[in-house]
Amino acid sequence: MNNKILCAAMAAAALAALTGCGPQQPEADLPNLTAAMNAYLAKKGDLCLGKTQWPIDVPQREAGTRARNAVQMPVLEHVGLVSASTAKVEDGKEAGEIGVTRYALTDEGKKYFLVRKNQSGQSGQGDFCAAHLTLDKIVGWEARKDAKDPAEVVVTYTYRIDAAPWTGNADVQKAFPMVDRVVRGAGTMQLKQNFKRTDNGWVPAEV
Repeated sequence: MNNKILCAAMAAAALAALTGCGPQQPEADLPNLTAAMNAYLAKKGDLCLGKTQWPIDVPQREAGTRARNAVQMPVLEHVGLVSASTAKVEDGKEAGEIGVTRYALTDEGKKYFLVRKNQSGQSGQGDFCAAHLTLDKIVGWEARKDAKDPAEVVVTYTYRIDAAPWTGNADVQKAFPMVDRVVRGAGTMQLKQNFKRTDNGWVPAEV
């Protein structure tokens, strides 16, 4: 084999080797997972109350009961985030109308109703939110045991929190114990998030 043929063969082999290599997969390391966590919390780090539709009507017959809105809405009114009025609405369970207390967001309360954009860039469903979490530090990560895709990890992390001033109200803390727990847990409580590896980096994985 002469030198020209040898060089051509070596070049072809090198080209084939390069062609066979796809995009390099990101490693499960601290810098990559930190970037993934920061991106995730920037979009999904809001601590919200699950109150997506306003105004909220509370049947007057529930006043004084332990029904969730019957407990929580008067507290939000007390701290100036909602206003209350009375109204009559058709009851789907009973014939005729029933009396309700209708709670609407005040101008102050509207500051905490957040509407995020969905993947297509359109405005998605809003929610009433009490705080926003950012990354404090990653404690560790491990392979996700129940994942169908082996390239998935569970990241354990602690967080910092930017909480609304009204979360410090004692009545709010009593009416929303989970919010209070998360606010108090900043820097110490450990949360977990699943990620899967893609060619574009680590992205949140469905549970």
